[in-house]
Amino acid sequence: MLVSEILRIKGSTLFAASPDTSVAEAVHSMASLDIGSLVVMEKGKLVGMLTFRELIKVLDERGDALKAMTVGEIMERDPLTSDPAMDVNMLRKSMLERHARYIPVMDGSTLMGVVSFHDVAKAVFEEQSFENRMLKSYIKNWPDEEETTAQPLS
Repeated sequence: MLVSEILRIKGSTLFAASPDTSVAEAVHSMASLDIGSLVVMEKGKLVGMLTFRELIKVLDERGDALKAMTVGEIMERDPLTSDPAMDVNMLRKSMLERHARYIPVMDGSTLMGVVSFHDVAKAVFEEQSFENRMLKSYIKNWPDEEETTAQPLS
């Protein structure tokens, strides 16, 4: 399975902020939309990611100052990205190694969408469930041994 297949199923709706967006506005957007990340775009280019991980870290370190900050001050500047043609198993491995929960999918310099760890887990689960049903169906219809053994002619 390829990353592009997950995007096709999930859709390509993007939620973005600019580096100048206030953290208060970004948090409000994330909370009201029930999303865990925002892509940070500047002049049509991906420049970072803001996830709940960055928000929690800065909240712990700076407390009340968080809402007065901008997204550009706390975003992840070099997020892990994926190519639409990347195999999902390679993506899962990369996500685990980098502890990344949200991955922008880039086709060259064009942002195609964002894939979450949840999206990947759901796609893999559905693919494996389908394969499992097909295998069970195949095994259930397996011919009996007696039917496949040659019978002597009378």
